[in-house]
Amino acid sequence: MKRRTFVQTVGGGAALSTLTSPAVLLANQGGPTMYDAGVYLEGNFGPVAEEITATDLPVIGALPPELNGRYLRNGPNPLGPVDPARHHWFSGEGMVHGVRLSEGRAQWYRNRYVRTEDIVAALGEDPAGRRFAGSANTHVIGLGEHTFAIVEAGSPPVELSYELDTIGANNFFGTLPDMAFTAHPKVDPDTGDLHAMAYSWPGFLDHVQYVHVGRDGRVKQTLDVPVPGMVMMHDMSLTGRYVVIYDLPVTISGDLINQGMRFPFAWNPDYEPRVGLLPRGGTAADIRWITVAPCYVFHPMNAYDDEDGNVVVDVCRYDRMFVADHNGPFRDSLATLRRWTLNPVSGGFSETVIDDRPQEFPRCHPMLNSKPYRYGYSVAVAGGGSEFPAINKQDLVTGTTAVFDLGPGRHSGEPYFVPRQGASSEDDGYLLSFVYDGERDASELVVLDARDPARAPLARVMLPARVPYGFHGSWVPDGWDGPSV
Repeated sequence: MKRRTFVQTVGGGAALSTLTSPAVLLANQGGPTMYDAGVYLEGNFGPVAEEITATDLPVIGALPPELNGRYLRNGPNPLGPVDPARHHWFSGEGMVHGVRLSEGRAQWYRNRYVRTEDIVAALGEDPAGRRFAGSANTHVIGLGEHTFAIVEAGSPPVELSYELDTIGANNFFGTLPDMAFTAHPKVDPDTGDLHAMAYSWPGFLDHVQYVHVGRDGRVKQTLDVPVPGMVMMHDMSLTGRYVVIYDLPVTISGDLINQGMRFPFAWNPDYEPRVGLLPRGGTAADIRWITVAPCYVFHPMNAYDDEDGNVVVDVCRYDRMFVADHNGPFRDSLATLRRWTLNPVSGGFSETVIDDRPQEFPRCHPMLNSKPYRYGYSVAVAGGGSEFPAINKQDLVTGTTAVFDLGPGRHSGEPYFVPRQGASSEDDGYLLSFVYDGERDASELVVLDARDPARAPLARVMLPARVPYGFHGSWVPDGWDGPSV
């Protein structure tokens, strides 16, 4: 198959130095030696320096012809000089990577910065007529015919074109009153609506906000939820009856602000850890707050109401977060998969261990979000948080874990489950993930048979560049008018 690649050196020759790797910049400037804090700027954590368009991509194996659409992934890609001592993995300009599949072919790969005012200025582009927002670097979703890059802590979504070029800030067509959204909306599979918990720095000092977005991309409701402090509320969960609110002890830190840290949140041992159950359609006064053991959760796998009236939540749980390490999430503790059972009547809370091996970026069948389910998927974490060598398949009924081993020197991003057309079981489908190959120093889009961990990949789409370790993404099928989150 003929392959054609176009490489765009971002910003032209005059701006090329702004895209040099942080390590080289520091060496050239006589800056501090890269030390432990710089882990999140090295290897495949480090940014890439070019925007690339590649077409007719090589494929090893056979792509399922029913996969027609785009696999998209967002993550930070710092542009310009970076001080590793003040840098945080969660900061940095957003870059969306995408592969378009059609009828068994990999038609293109693109990576594009999510433009902000600073990026446009650094790249020498014309800002005229553009609507800018903050750096949307965490997730990328589809909603009808629209594609949105999103981030937590106060910026509205940024709309992208089908080819991933930035259109501009879009506050859900003027319906998001406080401009604050989140990186982690949850889909109600019965309605196609999005539900989210948003926080905003510095806008929301004593509350967070529940946001309900309709399938049409217009906000239906916002509700302010009082909290004791400026909390980092990264994610939320949804059940048939409740919005699940994670109010856990990571809060804004004045000390880190004074030190100039890019992400000034830290562990707060004096902050009561609790989970709120907001009845769907209820008010803040209706929330049932339940105290939990001190911990932190970035990502739940799923949540649902059980037959006894309990709320069951499966989470990747950390013992602590941002205690000594203020540059990233992995070196104070590593997450293991736990099940929380919360009783909204008695306020009871219990925790059981599902899998005590370190893991992150959990996912489940998208049509079973908020419902009882059997299978979940996550990325294995090793090397103290610097390696992601396998994908786990959790069987929540049998309590067993199957492992998709990626092979030596290969590391996965977040796995995304796509059900097969005419699927006969919950796990009858495909797992899609960008996998970094250290030997080739480049990435590929891997398509796995979710039913069979021992089977070789169905297809490997070979990319011409690295996809740095980043965060979240979506499979956005062509012609689908609902949400892809």
